[in-house]
Amino acid sequence: MSRRALRRLRGEQRGQEPLEPGALRLGLEDRNDGGEEDDEEVGQVSSDPRRRRGRRERSAISNLYELITSEEPEDELLSKARGEDYRLKVQEGAENNDDIKNGELEVNQERGGEGVSRENLASTSSQPNLNNKPRKKKKKKKNKKTTIGETPEDDGLEDIDSILEKIEVTNGLSNQTHSSVIMESRPLLYVEHRHLNPETELKRYFGARAVLGDQRPRQRQRQYHRSTWLTTPKSTWPRYSKTGITMRVLESKRGVQHFTFEHHREYQQVQFQFLNAVESMDPNNIVLLLQGNPYHIDSLLQLSDVCRLQEDQEMARDLIERALYSLECAFHPLFSLTSGTCRLDYRRTENRAFYLVLFKHMMFLERRGCPRTALEFCKLILSLDPDNDPLCLLLIIDLLALRARDYGFLIRMFQEWESHRNLSQLPNFAFSVPLAHFLLSQQDDLPEVELSSARENASRLIQQALIMFPGVLMPLLDRCSVRPDAAVLAHPFFGLSTQISQPPALAQLVALYIGRTYSLWKDSTIMAWLETNVREVLQTVDAGEPIVEESERRRKVRYQSAPRNIYRHVILSEMKEATAALPLEVTSQPVMGFDPLPPLDSITSYTRPRRANRYSNESTLSLFFRSLLPNFTFQGEETPDEIDPVGAEEDLDQGLNRLMAAMRDLLANIQFQDPPTEDNPDGNGDEDEDEDEDWD
Repeated sequence: MSRRALRRLRGEQRGQEPLEPGALRLGLEDRNDGGEEDDEEVGQVSSDPRRRRGRRERSAISNLYELITSEEPEDELLSKARGEDYRLKVQEGAENNDDIKNGELEVNQERGGEGVSRENLASTSSQPNLNNKPRKKKKKKKNKKTTIGETPEDDGLEDIDSILEKIEVTNGLSNQTHSSVIMESRPLLYVEHRHLNPETELKRYFGARAVLGDQRPRQRQRQYHRSTWLTTPKSTWPRYSKTGITMRVLESKRGVQHFTFEHHREYQQVQFQFLNAVESMDPNNIVLLLQGNPYHIDSLLQLSDVCRLQEDQEMARDLIERALYSLECAFHPLFSLTSGTCRLDYRRTENRAFYLVLFKHMMFLERRGCPRTALEFCKLILSLDPDNDPLCLLLIIDLLALRARDYGFLIRMFQEWESHRNLSQLPNFAFSVPLAHFLLSQQDDLPEVELSSARENASRLIQQALIMFPGVLMPLLDRCSVRPDAAVLAHPFFGLSTQISQPPALAQLVALYIGRTYSLWKDSTIMAWLETNVREVLQTVDAGEPIVEESERRRKVRYQSAPRNIYRHVILSEMKEATAALPLEVTSQPVMGFDPLPPLDSITSYTRPRRANRYSNESTLSLFFRSLLPNFTFQGEETPDEIDPVGAEEDLDQGLNRLMAAMRDLLANIQFQDPPTEDNPDGNGDEDEDEDEDWD
């Protein structure tokens, strides 16, 4: 039996047997001892890399003095053992390509072979060759020795690095063009998830350490909250549970899906309690309602307005974020925030809360200094109903785009929507679009052709805006603390008569635009550009161009009255300059923060039960208590079906507590009148007398 078979039976590997004085022999004797087994497995060696490696290791010690005079250092041997798998792959590839192997052999022979001496090469070449197989293995060994060296591997790594550098350079050259093509191919109102998080924008401005700080919540103190896109849940919020709000699909047509929110019966009962709390005109009742229902949407909206009026901005923003989180947890699985193809009808009562929460959250983000995030939320609201625009987001989207420095979006929106929405007839678009062109022309990273085109478009559009809306110039300069020259002041086209003669609806839009964007026009470069175009407009007016008369006729016809969505936007914006110009028909009716100016054609799925009039035959004492306590009932009276008995008892207890507090205040403030005397016939006490003196 050969030694190969004995090693297999013992479970040993080649090279692990102990060395004996006669163990080391020449490779020729080893092969002769192997006998027929070696000859039988010659054909199998080429297919098994382990056996090839064993033969190479056996031939590697064919010279007895190689173990002493080996030129390879100890570190290279260790690295050779660690990189054995990598070298086997290289050797298998070398077997499949004989030309490359032969070329490498010639190079290695010219270099002298770093791991094999010339004497060893001569001794191995003088040995007899059986079936030409050992010589082939010697060539593989030389290739292996060469691959251990640094030069061939470094050349391969350099080739890979050079290829990667070429790819990066190519991608870098086409990156800007590729990104612009992608942006143009996307829908106009496409929303990106990464821009919905305000912390991402704040980190870009101030850094992660300034935004997050060193405080990190501990794992044990963290509560489980559902992962959402619109807001980040906080650990201080109450644990979320199902509130009774769901969303369902109404219809799908022409690639657009229509959704609606629904209120379950439990949520409807809470909604009725909320309406009762609003009628009581006491914010504490809303607070009590939120203690039992911490994610009731309308209560969060109303209480947020109360906190904002009390200048508690942090609490007001936290309540809005909680309402937004509750609504997002009720989304339908098919409802997408980014596609721009999901619609919500504002006429439905259940859908209005989502619009209002998004709008208020957007305004908080804009005041917080996150215009890019606010712009994404503005696009989201506008995508829910772009045709009707119930909150009139077109009056603010230009401001957010300018502050976010997304001039391309504003210009693209004007170009795509001008034909069917007449955006140039809104003062904010008429002035913001040329301002975007001018700011775009001030960038240095654009080609000269685009810069010159942007300057021409800016001058042309700002002149058209000044001719169409001449009443904007003087109030704008006044807010910017800029005094115009004598020629502009003396010209009647921009005079006081023009501002007085413009319709009230147009004056309201102008006041809203100037109050929001005057800070963007304070730059000296922008003012110089505006002054140049004002002089051009004065020359056009003096020349009697027909565009001047046509613009005046349009102002008198088109701005007689504003639609209801503009009034709703003005109420939500709370701009003093714009709210002062609201008509009497709007200011005379009550405006609720949870539903300002509801549509005249509202769609309601459920109605509030009407209270029965059971107070006509009651006594005076009963009416007195009922005026103090709207939910007061005597014992024995029937409770209506729509009132929850448990809730009625709680309201009664609360009402009694309020009544007792009112009686204590009344008794504490009672002042008795002094009896009439000869000195004081009217009974009025003398101010100079001592207050502690008793009566006579």
